[in-house]
Amino acid sequence: MIRATHELHDRRRGRNLGLGLILLAFVGIVFGMTIVKVGGGQDVLGTGMVNTEAGQ
Repeated sequence: MIRATHELHDRRRGRNLGLGLILLAFVGIVFGMTIVKVGGGQDVLGTGMVNTEAGQ
């Protein structure tokens, strides 16, 4: 039996997607702040993107 989705499900799916994106952004911000705090301006991740002359 095939049932059409109710408009309530569409609204709920949109709300869940928005909340998921906000949560993902929050986790990314917390992760970034943690890396900066732990690194103290050093190249913690080994990306080579930190300017070594700025700390001297």
